Amino acid sequence: MRIARFQSAGSIFVGSPVDAQSARVIHGDILGSSDDRWRVTNEVLNVDRWLAPIVPTDLLCIGLNYREHALETGSEVPENPMLFIKSSNALSDPGTPIVVPRNSQQVDFEGELVVIIGKAARHVSRADALSHVLGYCVGNDVSARDWQKDKKLNGGQFARGKSFDTFAPIGPWLVTADEVPNPNALTIETKVSGETLQSSTTADMIFDVAAIISSLSDTMTLRPGTAIFTGTPSGVGVARKPQRFLRAGDVVEITIEKLGTLTNPVVAE
Repeated sequence: MRIARFQSAGSIFVGSPVDAQSARVIHGDILGSSDDRWRVTNEVLNVDRWLAPIVPTDLLCIGLNYREHALETGSEVPENPMLFIKSSNALSDPGTPIVVPRNSQQVDFEGELVVIIGKAARHVSRADALSHVLGYCVGNDVSARDWQKDKKLNGGQFARGKSFDTFAPIGPWLVTADEVPNPNALTIETKVSGETLQSSTTADMIFDVAAIISSLSDTMTLRPGTAIFTGTPSGVGVARKPQRFLRAGDVVEITIEKLGTLTNPVVAE
């Protein structure tokens, strides 16, 4: 099923979308070891605004996790999942503008499959890893490439260039894991102002979802509510010739099979 957060009459609810303008309210905590912690009610509310489907406990991200993306950037294929972390202020909602900051000229798009952890995972095996997943959603790992790469701007590491406000939109809802038996068999596409710039499949991941969860859980507890951005396919703006960075007036649409489309306009700060 689909689970969303939304605003209605000034309050925030969790619910299951009925259509583009309404949702059936969910009571209880969707994060936990079993589904009996929450239930879908018959109460239907009008939706004033869709929100990020969850407020993550952590925003964990995997870099260089698609073979074709590694090739287009001239990077070596990593031997283990390469972790970086986005700050919580980057979280943004579907439909909310991505803000191009005044001090960056190279804001890039990265369509990604996002995994939402439902129950705590520590030292889990690859075989057991997917049992810890609540569901999946669409994400955009928005990146200021100049701040990511230029050492005069604290480049050479990923966190700062990927943690500007609005740089982690997710949505439009999460789809529970039972609806996605194989998260590594999904098409993924990114359009910018109607032009398809990324078109791939999650089968191109170097480390599949189960391997990512198992690896991360060996060095940290993956808490319920953790959102894991699993990497982006080829076609990003920085690798194109000529380069294509986001600018005010653009609209970014990221579609993943079974999960829907995350849409965000782009504005200048």
